[in-house]
Amino acid sequence: MKNKKAIPAIVVLALLAIAGIAAWIYQLANGLAVTGMNNGTSWGLYIISFMFFVGLSAGGLIVASSAAVFGVKEYKKVAKPAVLLSTVCIVAAAGFVIIDLGGVQRVFNLITHANFTSPLMWDVFVITLYLIINIIYLVLMRRPNTNERMLAITSRFALPIAILVHSVTAWIFGLQIAKLGWYSTIMAPLFVASALDSGLALLLIVLVILNATRLFETSRKLLASLAGLLVVCIAVDAFMVLSEVLTLAYPTGSEHAALAGLLLTGEAAPLFWGEVVLGVVVPFLLLVTARARQSTPLVVVASLLVLVGVYLKRAWLLLTSFAAFNIEGAPGVAFGHSALGGTDMWSLAGSYTPTWVEGLIVVGVVALAALLYVLFAPRLLAASPEETIESAAVSAATAGAATAGAPAGDMAGVSSSVGDMAVVDPLTSESAPEVVPA
Repeated sequence: MKNKKAIPAIVVLALLAIAGIAAWIYQLANGLAVTGMNNGTSWGLYIISFMFFVGLSAGGLIVASSAAVFGVKEYKKVAKPAVLLSTVCIVAAAGFVIIDLGGVQRVFNLITHANFTSPLMWDVFVITLYLIINIIYLVLMRRPNTNERMLAITSRFALPIAILVHSVTAWIFGLQIAKLGWYSTIMAPLFVASALDSGLALLLIVLVILNATRLFETSRKLLASLAGLLVVCIAVDAFMVLSEVLTLAYPTGSEHAALAGLLLTGEAAPLFWGEVVLGVVVPFLLLVTARARQSTPLVVVASLLVLVGVYLKRAWLLLTSFAAFNIEGAPGVAFGHSALGGTDMWSLAGSYTPTWVEGLIVVGVVALAALLYVLFAPRLLAASPEETIESAAVSAATAGAATAGAPAGDMAGVSSSVGDMAVVDPLTSESAPEVVPA
C-alpha cells in the first residue's frame, strides 16, 4: 500500500526531475556552450554541486559508522536513515560529474585512457568503492536477522572510506600547484570538516521530517545530541577557514594577498561573507546553548543555514582560483564561445555566470535524489522484527511501571487507554485497523 501523504511530494519531485532531464537533453544536443562555463572558468555550478553532495554523503556515513567504531550506541538508532541519505547523495554527486563531462560516452574514456596518477581517477575509484560500501551497509541493516559482527566490520571499512572520499575530492584541487587558492595542505581537512557539519545538518532536517511523517521516530534527546555535535563541527570548520584566509592575507603585496582581497572585499566577498554569517555565526549562536538545542524549529533553521553556508563555501572556493589567469598580457585568453568574435572573444580575467540550463539541471538532480529517498525510505526504514520486539518490550515495561502504583479503580481507565492506541504501519504511515477482541 502506498503512502498517500507522500503522493503530492512525489508528484512535485518527479516533475522537477523531468524538467532537469529535459534541460540536460537540451545541453547534450547543443553542447556545453549553453552553460556559463568557458575557457577561463572551466568548472561551474555542476562541480560546486558535486563537492557539496560528496560532503553531504560523507557526513551521513561518518555518523552512521561511528556507532560501531567508537561505541556511540545512541547514533546506532539513526544509522538506517543516515546510510540511505549517504547513498542517494553520492549517486547525485556522481550524476553531476557525468553531466559536467558534456556527454555520457565520455565516461568510457576513464576506462580506456585511465591515468592513475591523476586525483580525478582516484576520485572515480573511491566514489565507486564508497557506493558499494553504502549498498552493503543498507543490505546488512535491512536483513531480518541482522549480523552485528558483519555490520561492525563494514562500519570499520566505511568510516575511513567516508573520510577518504572527501579527502580525495579535496586533493583534486589541493594538488594543483598552479592555482594559489587551491594549493594548500589544509584543503583535505577543510573539506572533511565541512562534510561533517553539512552532512549532520541535512541528517537532522531529514530526521525531523521523518518524525513529522511518522516514518521513523527519533527522540528529542538524540536530536539535541546531534545538534550539539553539529555545533562542534561548525566551530572546527570555522577555525580551518580562518587559518586558510589568514595565511593568504598576511603576506602583503603578494599574489596570495591579492587573492585574499578578492575574497574579502572583491567580487567573491558576497559568497565568502554569506558563508561566514549564514553558515557559521548565526547557526553557532542559535545552537550554542543546551536549551536552544531542545527546540526542534531552531535546530531545523540552523541546519538549513549551515547547508546554505557550505554551498556558498564551495562556490567561492572553486571560483576565486579561476579569477586570475596563469598567463599575462593582451589579448588574454580566448573566451571559448564560437558565437563571439573580434575583441569580444578575449578575456583578461576569469568570469562565470550560471545559465538557466545549469540551474534547472541542478534542481532536477536534487529533486531526483530527494525522490529516491522518499520512495525507498518507507521500505528501508521499516523496523526489523528484532527492533519491533525490543520496542514492544520497552513499551510494556513502561506501561507496567506506570500502572504499578495506580489505584485499582484506575486500572480500567489505563486498560481502556492502551486498548485505544492505534498501531502505525511503517510502510504507509497510516494507522492499522484496530483489533477488536471477540
